Amino acid sequence: MDSLFFIASKTLGMAARAETWIVLLLALALLAGAAGRIRAMRRLVAVVFVALLALTVFPLGTPILGALEGQYPANPDLPAHVDGIIVLGGAEDTGSFARWGIPGLNEGGERMTAGVELARRYPEAKLIFTGGAASLVYSDASQTPSRMTRALWLSLGVPEAQILLEDRSRNTSENAIFTREMIAPQEGQVWILVTSAFHMPRSVETFRRNGWTGLIPYPVDFRSGGQTFRAEWRLDDHLQDVDVALKEYLGLLAYRMAGK
Repeated sequence: MDSLFFIASKTLGMAARAETWIVLLLALALLAGAAGRIRAMRRLVAVVFVALLALTVFPLGTPILGALEGQYPANPDLPAHVDGIIVLGGAEDTGSFARWGIPGLNEGGERMTAGVELARRYPEAKLIFTGGAASLVYSDASQTPSRMTRALWLSLGVPEAQILLEDRSRNTSENAIFTREMIAPQEGQVWILVTSAFHMPRSVETFRRNGWTGLIPYPVDFRSGGQTFRAEWRLDDHLQDVDVALKEYLGLLAYRMAGK
């Protein structure tokens, strides 16, 4: 059942991308033109043009991301004692690491650096990375994210004895389940949960549903800015923010419906 959920989440995730709908509308416009329905074709092309223009000029994803990112505060108050720091995977550039052997990070790299910062603040706490290869194709690379993370954290001065790696999980639900199996957390222990701010609501809900207590959400990698509709010609950035927001809301809905 978990494998089916993983496959479905990766497949249906394509529907949560704005460019998917743009391509579908363009395909429908071509079909309408081929069928001689010129008026329908023009309407579809007009819809695509307006959508692309709006996405290019305005950061439409900002208010949607902001609603997610505002649920947990940045730089929360932390206690004197912490048992562990859990960093969710997703910030690794494993292609760069596999080819060149040099750790690389994507736009979510603050997850990794925040984990190191917290590990220095709490040297007695375990620094835990959880994440395997979240790919339907390259399942043989499941250990690459954890190996890259280990190399990165060691290079940044984290003692090897402080690092724990969980490399089986493919999604947030498995992050919670497999890390709990590895750690066996006890009642009264305190765990800092580190992930991107937009992903924190789903992460906290999933970890708590799977029996975790004593969690302190520590969001990083904030994407939403203060000026929501400042016009700028950046389709790439704006489209990425919309895709991230739509994917996260779809993930929340799917996890709740599946009881994850």
